[in-house]
Amino acid sequence: MSHLCAVITGGSKGIGADLAACLLERGYKVISIARGLSENPPDGLIEVQADLLDETSVREAATEIARAHEVTHLIHNAGLIWPNLIEDATPADLAGLTQLHLGSALTLAQAFLPAMKSGGMGRILFNGSRAAMGVPTRTAYSATKAGIIGMARTWALELAPHGITVNVVAPGPIKTDNFWGIVEKDSPQEEALAKRIPVGRLGEVRDVTNAFLFFCEPANNFITGQTLYVCGGASVGAMQL
Repeated sequence: MSHLCAVITGGSKGIGADLAACLLERGYKVISIARGLSENPPDGLIEVQADLLDETSVREAATEIARAHEVTHLIHNAGLIWPNLIEDATPADLAGLTQLHLGSALTLAQAFLPAMKSGGMGRILFNGSRAAMGVPTRTAYSATKAGIIGMARTWALELAPHGITVNVVAPGPIKTDNFWGIVEKDSPQEEALAKRIPVGRLGEVRDVTNAFLFFCEPANNFITGQTLYVCGGASVGAMQL
C-alpha cells in the first residue's frame, strides 16, 4: 500500500487523542471511532461516531470506514473499567466489557483485514492493561483485558503469513480520566500509589503513545503476539495497585 491509514477507537480523548495527533504528524490518515466528538480535533482527523458497546453500531461504522478507506492500522484503544467487588459484579458487566474490549475489535478487524491482506501489511494493536494480572474490584475489566492478550496471540499466529502483526500495549496507572475516575486527582491516594511504582511516578499519556508508535512502524515487522507493559515496573513484582 502506498499510504498508511490508522483507525483508533476512543480517539477523541486521552491516549487515543494523543496517538491520533502523533500519527497525523507522521503523515498517516487517521480515523477516530468514539461515542463523542473531539473537543479540539487536530487538522485532518476523520471522526466517526459509534457506540462500541453496541454490536450493530460497531458493524455499521466498520462497514462505512472499510468502504471509503484502505485501513492499514487498527488500534483498539477504547475501554471502560466498571469497578466493583465480586459480590456486586454481574454477568452483564462481563457481557458489556466483552463486547467493548473484544467483540468490537473482532468486528472492526474483520472489516479491515481484506485491505491489509491485499496490501501485504497491517498492524493490529490493543490497549490492554496491567490489570490483566489482577487488581481488586476489576472482575469484568481484568477478565476482558486478559482476554485481549489471548486473542491477540491467536490473531498474531493466523495473520503473520500476511505481513500483519498483532501486539498489545498494557499500561499501568496512567494519568487519564479513566484513572481519575477510580483515584481522585491530586489526592493522597494518588501520591501514595505513585511512590509504590518502582520508577516513582504515575505514567503520562505520552508514555503509552510512544509504545504504540513503535509497534505502528511498518519497519517493525518481526515483533508479533507480544504484550508490552508500560507500567513503570508495576508488573514486575507483586505490588498492590
